[in-house]
Amino acid sequence: MKHPSNEKKTISRRGILPILGSVLFIPFLGFGKSTSNEIAISEDENEEYQILLKPDGTTVKVKVSTLQKSKIIEKNISNESFLNWLGRKI
Repeated sequence: MKHPSNEKKTISRRGILPILGSVLFIPFLGFGKSTSNEIAISEDENEEYQILLKPDGTTVKVKVSTLQKSKIIEKNISNESFLNWLGRKI
């Protein structure tokens, strides 16, 4: 009679499928989350933000301190020049 410990264990396709499925499930568990984003957010909580418009029509949050340091090219613009900046023809 053979002992079960002496037999070679072969891995069948049915044995591989649960292992493969569990390996593909690992990214959903979220082990790789870092806390560096939380620290950066907590440091910037005191900063004020202003929402600005980009030429493609999307909005962007910009720090007020950055805006104060920036150079103003043209303070008051007409509607025509604003529409040209957006890329729309009149």
